[in-house]
Amino acid sequence: MNQPKQKRPIVAIITMCFIFAMISFVTNMAAPFGNIWGFRYEWAGMAGNLMNFLAYLFMGIPAGNMLIKYGYKKTALIALAVGAIGLGIQLLSSVVGADVVVIDGEIPTTLNLFIYLLGALVCGACVCMLNTVVNPMLNLLGGGGNKGNQLIQIGGTLNSLAGTLTPLLVGVLVGTLTAQTTMASVSPLVITGIVIFVLAFIIISFVKIEEPQANLNKVKYEHSPLDFRHCKLGVLAIFFYVGIEIGIPGEMNAWISRENFEGAAVVAGSLAALYWLMMLVGRFLSTLISGKVSARTQMITVSSVAIILVLIAIFLPESVTFKSPEISALNIQSGEVPMKCLFIFLCGLCTSVMWGGIFNLATEGLGKYTAKASGIFMMMVVGGGIMPYIQDWIARSIGGSVGYVSSYWLIFAMLVYLLYYALIGSKNVNTDIPVNEEPFDLRDL
Repeated sequence: MNQPKQKRPIVAIITMCFIFAMISFVTNMAAPFGNIWGFRYEWAGMAGNLMNFLAYLFMGIPAGNMLIKYGYKKTALIALAVGAIGLGIQLLSSVVGADVVVIDGEIPTTLNLFIYLLGALVCGACVCMLNTVVNPMLNLLGGGGNKGNQLIQIGGTLNSLAGTLTPLLVGVLVGTLTAQTTMASVSPLVITGIVIFVLAFIIISFVKIEEPQANLNKVKYEHSPLDFRHCKLGVLAIFFYVGIEIGIPGEMNAWISRENFEGAAVVAGSLAALYWLMMLVGRFLSTLISGKVSARTQMITVSSVAIILVLIAIFLPESVTFKSPEISALNIQSGEVPMKCLFIFLCGLCTSVMWGGIFNLATEGLGKYTAKASGIFMMMVVGGGIMPYIQDWIARSIGGSVGYVSSYWLIFAMLVYLLYYALIGSKNVNTDIPVNEEPFDLRDL
């Protein structure tokens, strides 16, 4: 006799998807905000982004432990409160020590830069905790496998929508970068973020979320998730992937922002927004096919295509240009930019499905070790701070537009590793390690 079909907890799914969007909103502020600081202090262009992702290194394991000890809801609420505080600290940097003072032709490092970096670090702790909640919850709500990956891609679509709007709005608020541009220019966006976090905290406080993970406190772990080869290689894949995801639009934004034409920062922001828009499109398409097409097949395809796009962007002559989109309603002017940028932001179609694909492949068959693996993955998101900082260092060391283009060889190398992982590294060769069935099944909720 056929068993009745289990209903999915829709409220929990919607809540997790909403939190997924907030992750991108906070994270994607760092790179365009960095343009403001980088214009005055060359070394600081990617410093905020580095601080944002550095928090993952310290919060990854604690966030996983919080998930086990306090549950999804309490962990999410703590994260939202921390996020509001982090944005508040960044807002403070637009007030404290914001005056620009030039001494002997030099702009000395001011207190507000360090206040901003502290706020970026606190916000990084917030999104680390939110990521720890969202990914395993969505994967398990879908029952793992292709369906679990499909839910992650749905959440990722909303994540990309928020990611598309953030650099675009920052560019509109900033306009053209000058030595007089401060964080006060983007304070409306920061205040909006604080309000959203507070509203999300209130809403989620009243949403009922089952806490099936409570039984994990009683589970004994005889092994580490890193004892599984496909998980260990997946951890490195996550490290490189986040570096790719952030580095691709971040360096393009920094490059075009410094071009010598009116409204360059706005044009740069719109190009970065197009990258995140491509991620939105890619994740939306993935939600339609992930139930039928395996994560491994998707990873092989998008890694290969991304490698081709990056190579075209590197070798295409800079003299070949195109007119960037003009959006009159947002006062975004058109600018003559290298055609390379077209292939760079098209990479968003490929990176869009990589997070969910890697997470799905790396946790497949881990059973009770999934929650601990999630904490380790969150630590490796620090790659989104380290690798773009290295990429920016390469660009600055070489100098000029040649430096920015040459920095994409680092992106190429990381994409090659992701292709290797999809083809070979993702295979589970440690089937002899007993994982037991999960002590809970979210499909029974």
